[in-house]
Amino acid sequence: MAKRDRADDGRGPLAVLLEFPKRKKKRAHFGGTLARLGSLELRLAETKRWVRKAQRLRYKVFYEEGGAVPDRTAAIIRRDVCRFDAVCDHLVVIDHATVNRFGRAKPKVVGTYRLLRQEVAERHSGFYSAQEFDIAPLLARHPDKNFLELGRSCVLKPYRSKRTLELLWRGIGIYIDHYGIDAMFGCASFEGVDAARHAQALSFLSHCAASGPDWRASARVDRRAETASMPRDAIDMRKALAELPPLVKGYLRCGAKFGDGAVIDRQFNTTDVFVVMPVSDIDPRVLGRFGAQQDSATAA
Repeated sequence: MAKRDRADDGRGPLAVLLEFPKRKKKRAHFGGTLARLGSLELRLAETKRWVRKAQRLRYKVFYEEGGAVPDRTAAIIRRDVCRFDAVCDHLVVIDHATVNRFGRAKPKVVGTYRLLRQEVAERHSGFYSAQEFDIAPLLARHPDKNFLELGRSCVLKPYRSKRTLELLWRGIGIYIDHYGIDAMFGCASFEGVDAARHAQALSFLSHCAASGPDWRASARVDRRAETASMPRDAIDMRKALAELPPLVKGYLRCGAKFGDGAVIDRQFNTTDVFVVMPVSDIDPRVLGRFGAQQDSATAA
């Protein structure tokens, strides 16, 4: 559910997305090392220094690689800075095996995910997704639910593998367990600002993976993109699936549903859709596999 996603290795669905642990009593403190896998460590960015490193990674992936257009400040400092960063939690994957040009150890952030809890959003400036989608009715329909917004996910190109993704999604699972999250949502992106180019894939999501009325959010009227909607019987299902971005395809196979309409984000050169996944909809068969991977990525 994360917008500007550059985290998938393109080899199939993110099955680990659904591997959440059984809920436990909330710990008094949530932080420190959450998991390790070889030289890779997963943790929350608990200092401004590590948040800045995450922002530098986002700049490299979104702007240098992905074609986003930086404003003057971002171009100078070479960091993707967003006003929501200050109130969000930032999961980071750190590679401790990297060295600087002098051969000295220099741990590097190679993956990140931004997490915004509902209670935090309501105390500050709301959710990022509300800039593009009308999410107020969704939240109002579920006053007893605890929502989590996922965003700004990316992985450095050499690290786009199952190992890094497992760590990031294990971190989200631990986070959900710790804070008692009931549903996740966010924006997912198609490359480019020509929505008509994605007509087949967007029509497929609309006809075959639309969220039910209770969980639906629509594109804001002032941001809604004109899309060439196709009737269901005109869609080439195989071609539509092939045209889905890898992460959107992974969310779909994991049981996520999609909102109504799309939004053009010219700064990030993307066409965005809304994604929502209630935790209760997660397949129990996949939930049961969480413990089987403890040996490869031990939760702290």
